[in-house]
Amino acid sequence: MQGVRAALSSRSLALRAPPPEPTTCCGRGCNGCVWEGYEEALARWLDDARAVLG
Repeated sequence: MQGVRAALSSRSLALRAPPPEPTTCCGRGCNGCVWEGYEEALARWLDDARAVLG
């Protein structure tokens, strides 16, 4: 992710901030864990960043 953010910055391209890492995980491997949602949101952010970078 840092490499993508650096590429956006070096080309002066704007994009919303990536999703913040969750802080509420209980560590029990729940179905629908907050980390699953985070990973999905991060994947969408990376797709959008790659589209902006062209």
